[in-house]
Amino acid sequence: MSLLQYYGTGKRKSSIARVFLRQGKGDVTLFVNKRPRPFNDYFRLDAHKVIIRQPLRLTDTEDKFDVFLRVSGGGAKGQAEAIRLGIARALVEYNRELKPALKSASLLTRDARVKERKKYGLLGARKAPQYHKR
Repeated sequence: MSLLQYYGTGKRKSSIARVFLRQGKGDVTLFVNKRPRPFNDYFRLDAHKVIIRQPLRLTDTEDKFDVFLRVSGGGAKGQAEAIRLGIARALVEYNRELKPALKSASLLTRDARVKERKKYGLLGARKAPQYHKR
C-alpha cells in the first residue's frame, strides 16, 4: 500500500516548517525541534490556530487531510506563519486549481522580513548613542 502525501516547506523569520498532508480526517501531528508536542497545548492562542488553519478553511479541505508538521526555530507566531505557508504550498501540490484562491489571499507569498542586525558603533540596529555638542 503506497501512502499518498503532499509536501510543502514554509519559512518565516528564523522558523522553518516542513508540512506533510495525507488523506485523513483532519488530525494534526506536531513535532517541534524533533520532539512530539500536542498541537492545542503548544499553540495556545486562538490567533495562531486560525493562522495555521487559514489555507485549509479557504479551500474547504479541513476534514480531507491529516497534517504532519515538523517545525524548528523561532517563536510561536513565526512558526505558525511558516506552517501556514507550508500548508498552502502542499495544497497547490495536491491540486493546481487551488492556486488562484490561495494566491489572491496572499497565502503563497513568503514574508521575507527578518530582524535587522546590530551595527558596530551603535546601540542597536539603528539606535545611536546620545550626541554631545560639548
